[in-house]
Amino acid sequence: MNPDEHKLTYPWGDALPNPGQAIEVAEGVRWIRMPLPFALDHINLWLLRDEVDGRAGWTVVDCGVSRDDVKALWEQVFEHALDGLPVLRVVVTHMHPDHLGLADWLCQRWNAPLWMTMTDYALACLWTRSHRSGGSGAGGDAAVAHFSRHGMTDPASLDKLRERARYYPTLVPAVPDRFVRIMHGDLLRIGGRDWRVIVGYGHAPEHASFHCAQAGVVISGDMVLPRISTNVSVFDYEPESDPLKRYLDSLDGYADVPEDTLVLPSHGRPFKGLHERIAQQRRHHAERLAEVLQACAQQPRSTADIVPIMFKRPLDLHQMTFAMGEALAHLHMLYFQGKLSRRHDDDGIVRFRAIDR
Repeated sequence: MNPDEHKLTYPWGDALPNPGQAIEVAEGVRWIRMPLPFALDHINLWLLRDEVDGRAGWTVVDCGVSRDDVKALWEQVFEHALDGLPVLRVVVTHMHPDHLGLADWLCQRWNAPLWMTMTDYALACLWTRSHRSGGSGAGGDAAVAHFSRHGMTDPASLDKLRERARYYPTLVPAVPDRFVRIMHGDLLRIGGRDWRVIVGYGHAPEHASFHCAQAGVVISGDMVLPRISTNVSVFDYEPESDPLKRYLDSLDGYADVPEDTLVLPSHGRPFKGLHERIAQQRRHHAERLAEVLQACAQQPRSTADIVPIMFKRPLDLHQMTFAMGEALAHLHMLYFQGKLSRRHDDDGIVRFRAIDR
């Protein structure tokens, strides 16, 4: 458990929505949960009471992965949680499978448009419609080459990673052919209230959160989570990126959101204490950067060497890919700050060294 968690307030305590049911967390805002086939076993989705062109209904925010059990739970939601009204539009915070997976199914099921950012829509289209192996960073030949270069050498793990080439299209089999673009600062009129778009970087190419001052609510997606830190990774498709700096800079986008705003995260429970949680995240990454720098001052380190320093628990392969990506994100931030140097050693592995000052 996060030791700072007691500094946050959870208005619903330990209450969770029952499968196929909803909890109303603010006027016109309902909370549902869907299962995930990972160690992180759930995602929170949101229903916003809406009216479009005089037609009453709901806007759905995020979708869950494309699995038959999730579709069945959605059918229960349609029956029990929508007050007999239709879905009018589908809004997606970002293109990761747990958020976008069933968007095409939902849009077709209700003849509803998809709303999301351009970068995430375009990349999702590429990953679902192309044959590029391992483009999601989660598997395939490109991912194997990337993680091998950074110290993953176990043959069994690499074989499993190679077999995961179709990880993304398995969970996101299709993306709607058309969408409505949203951008930072846009105001989405939903249910007679304005929801301001806050775009963030580092976790996804162009992640959208939504703040409604009138409702006192911010849908934070994956950018601000109550118990776990947001994954910020360097993957094969953008191997020279500095996502941790982008993520930390993006947190400034919430500066004018009031502290007593109800935060609706994609994982965990709704909470209050937004700026306390952001401060905790900044401290967390400052501490991880310090320990990574210290480790690289002791001896040259690969990304694989850093993983057990940052993650002191057993990891399955799915978790290991994110742990490797996040360890490399910390190494890259220090490298681009000029605090580390790097070298491709004779064994083909990249190692980082602290620069004496």
